[in-house]
Amino acid sequence: MSANADLVALARQRLYPNYSPAPMAFARGRGCELFDADGRRWLDLAAGVAVCSVGHAHPELTRAIAEQAGTLMHVSNYFYNEQNIRLADALCRRTGFDRAFFCNSGTEANEAMLKLARHHFFNRGEKDRVRVVAFQDAFHGRTLGSLSMTGTAKYREGFGPLGPVSHVAYGDADAVERAMGRDVCAIIVEPVQGEGGVTLAPPGFLAKLRAIADAHGALLIVDEVQTGIGRLGRFLGSDDTGAKPDAVALAKGLGGGFPIGAMLTPERLAGALPPGSHGSTFGGNPLASAAALAVLRILEQEGLVEGARTKGEALGAMLQQLARDVPEVCEGARGQGLLWGVVLRPGFVARQLLPRVQAAGLLVIAAGERVLRFAPPLIVTVAELEEGVKTLRQVLSELSTLRASA
Repeated sequence: MSANADLVALARQRLYPNYSPAPMAFARGRGCELFDADGRRWLDLAAGVAVCSVGHAHPELTRAIAEQAGTLMHVSNYFYNEQNIRLADALCRRTGFDRAFFCNSGTEANEAMLKLARHHFFNRGEKDRVRVVAFQDAFHGRTLGSLSMTGTAKYREGFGPLGPVSHVAYGDADAVERAMGRDVCAIIVEPVQGEGGVTLAPPGFLAKLRAIADAHGALLIVDEVQTGIGRLGRFLGSDDTGAKPDAVALAKGLGGGFPIGAMLTPERLAGALPPGSHGSTFGGNPLASAAALAVLRILEQEGLVEGARTKGEALGAMLQQLARDVPEVCEGARGQGLLWGVVLRPGFVARQLLPRVQAAGLLVIAAGERVLRFAPPLIVTVAELEEGVKTLRQVLSELSTLRASA
């Protein structure tokens, strides 16, 4: 057996079987490439589900993590640490928010926003304001609080009862208005629904949500876990939408692969979670903070946010042409920045196509039932995007031929 096959066999024996991984055990990465334990190469246009924002083994990120690991890794939140203070300042200066809370993941950041919203009204004596308005097909995480806001029933099945959340159609501001009430503490929204199928909000939708939240005295909290850190060609996906959130959640690309999450808020919400009301043992540790600071430097030095916009336009044009060229399989393509999806025709299931794509040497992700999602590292080149689309074209064209001859 190969080294890769040995590792996969051991994984199937020892790892808890709540995932269904592809039979590859990756051993190293470089830029937008991954290599398994046998040395086989894949072009990675998934970035660990939009996490590896500056690619694999970026020398500056690698150096920052190594140097910090040799200096100071953890002190707990009983004390300040230099790297975390500098990261909080950098994020607030970059986004216009005033305060930063740190945790370890996107689901934790969304959980923090939920607790912030409820406790904000509790502090004001409005103890009945506990309901959240969220959206169908949304994904906010898998802890029980964030799961309650996730709008896909299959993820919630078997874990109830969950908290009071009303799910309405994404993009339907009238439905949001109808769902509002005196018990609503917050509206939570993704600028683009990533897991739900790379679904874009209609123009002006976030601004309408801002107005609705204000009219009802509720908070607008925005899940930027997948859309933030430059993914859409702007630092936050909510930038330039006319809707300044009351809080945003960040994670994924913030650490470039190192676990870190964050919640950003304005000063007026700084008292919503007083000492003792919320915390995270590892949140804001020096090592994670140093990694995130390195990612922010790389974004600036290499112009990756603007690059996501320009390269995303190129990727979008390629994928839209691919959809036109293989109409038997593809319904279309949609996206923003470096978050795009190829929409498959009814009858095709994205997850069932992934083994064919992987066998051809390309890594992309399923989103929803019928979308193949591209979320490459922001360092990706146009040539690598062309390679990826060419590979996918070959796979889908073969599939079209097989279907025609069936």
